[in-house]
Amino acid sequence: MDRDNYHHGDLKRALITAGIEILTQSGVGGFSLRKVAIKAGVSHTAPYAHFKDKRALIAAIMTEGFCRLYDRMSSVLAGCGADAQKRLLEAAWAYVDFAVAEKELFSILFSGILDNEQDFPEYNEMTHQCYRLLSDSVRFCQAAKLLPPEPIELASTRLWSCLHGFASLLINGQISHLILEKQTIRQLVKNLIVPVTVS
Repeated sequence: MDRDNYHHGDLKRALITAGIEILTQSGVGGFSLRKVAIKAGVSHTAPYAHFKDKRALIAAIMTEGFCRLYDRMSSVLAGCGADAQKRLLEAAWAYVDFAVAEKELFSILFSGILDNEQDFPEYNEMTHQCYRLLSDSVRFCQAAKLLPPEPIELASTRLWSCLHGFASLLINGQISHLILEKQTIRQLVKNLIVPVTVS
C-alpha cells in the first residue's frame, strides 16, 4: 500500500500497530523503521514523516499502550462514584484485565526497552496519569480508613507491585490451575486486594 493511500493520521496509527507486532514477534533486536515500514505496507521513508528514529517510534508505541491502560482504568472508575473500596477494586481489576486482554502490549510496556525516558514528555505524562489513577484510589481508601495511614507513594507501590506481579504470573501461565479452577480471575484480584484493607 502506498503511503498516499493513508488518510492524515492513519499512517502514524498504522506504523504504531506494525511496530507492536514486530516488537512482540522479534523483540527490540529485530526492530527497525525499515521493517516497520514493510510491515505497514508503506515506503521505507514514510515513517520519517512522524518519527525521527526508532526510539521515537518505540516511545510512541509505549505511549499508546499507556493511553489504552489509562482509558480502561478511567472508564471503570467513572462509574464508581465515592465508594472507596469499589474504586480500589475496579482500578485493580482494570489493570489485570488489560494485562490479560493485551498481554503482548503489556509485556512491551514493562520491558525496559525505552532508554532515556525523560526525552519523551508524552510518554512520561501518560505513565504518570496511569499511576495517579491507582494512587488516587489508594488515597480514597485511606480517607475512608480502609487502608492504614502511610505515605501514599509506599501504599501505591505496594498495591501496584501486587497487581503487576499477579498479572505477570497470570499471562505467563504461572498461576496454578488448582487455583484457577476454584476462582475466576476477577475473584482472585478481589481476594488479593481486600485483605490489604483494614476493618
